[in-house]
Amino acid sequence: MLSLLKQEKFLLVALILCAITLPFEHAILAAGQTASLITALLLVGAIILVSQRVAHHAELLAERVGEPYGTMILTLAAVLVEVVILGIMMSHTESPTLVRDTIYSAVMLDLNGILGISALLGGLRHGEQAYNVDSGNSYIVMILTAMGVSMFVPEFIPDTHWQIYSVFTIIVMLLLYGMFLRLQTTRHSYFFSYSYPGKRETEEDHGAHGSVKRSAALLVAGVVVIGLLSEVMAKTLDAGLEGTGVPPIVAALLVAAISASAEILTAVKAALGNRMQSVVNIALGASLSTVILTIPVIEVLALVLDKPIQMALSPMQTAMCLLTLIIASINLNDGETNAIEGMTHFVLFLTFLMVSALGF
Repeated sequence: MLSLLKQEKFLLVALILCAITLPFEHAILAAGQTASLITALLLVGAIILVSQRVAHHAELLAERVGEPYGTMILTLAAVLVEVVILGIMMSHTESPTLVRDTIYSAVMLDLNGILGISALLGGLRHGEQAYNVDSGNSYIVMILTAMGVSMFVPEFIPDTHWQIYSVFTIIVMLLLYGMFLRLQTTRHSYFFSYSYPGKRETEEDHGAHGSVKRSAALLVAGVVVIGLLSEVMAKTLDAGLEGTGVPPIVAALLVAAISASAEILTAVKAALGNRMQSVVNIALGASLSTVILTIPVIEVLALVLDKPIQMALSPMQTAMCLLTLIIASINLNDGETNAIEGMTHFVLFLTFLMVSALGF
């Protein structure tokens, strides 16, 4: 028991923070903007730590099933965290672009941040790093299709028809992901795996697996705690940033960074270990899951709450997404990555941060 508490100390700290902040939420808000902002930052830190534990247990479960199921569990856990935070923040904000900006930020973070940094560091250490080219091609065309239907086309849909198109988007996204999931796990599962010459995976390579039931239970517990922390974080962050002139996309970028925090560390570790297939699966799989799963869930919430959300990307966001996907399709067409390709995505990531800081 003591060993378990020691391993899950971050979850324990988060529970203590829940016990402190939930009863005194109104007192914190009444204490002023500074107190709200400090509380929000503490809660963000706690959510990130709990997210790391959620990802850890997702990885333990993933190791039992192998690829492509392993990456699916990891990315779905991240999407679940993102949906929970977004759903709660939606109930406390009037911003109709929060979901759009979060998904856009997540795609930039996954494709340009995670893939860029990992390919850059891995390339500097190992030179050219091989992966299954079919996986890159499949992911890119799926991401482009999903974003086109749910985020490019809505720009041309009149506001009076938002409910009809939302229902259409929900159905199409679920059909698209259902077919992709079926092919990824059956007929085309070999697209998303790669056999590394001279490498033989053993149980020691992965470390101790632990109990599957315990990992599943702690994963669920972590998501529940994140939901509780997010309830207070949404209100204190809104109060703390009010009137500061901080660009509106900051809150969305924060949500995207929280959900992707564990994936970043996992991908970099894989790249440095010369396992680029895992990086491709994580970065592109996370982008696809974010677009194709988060949007239907949030669209359902918008319809139930009768609260329109703006999914159409701004001109700057459209340009950044198209530029990213075009460069990714070029870089990922030969089955090998290198530091130059990593640097191109990293530069795009820096550009995304710059235009976001400028308020675009």
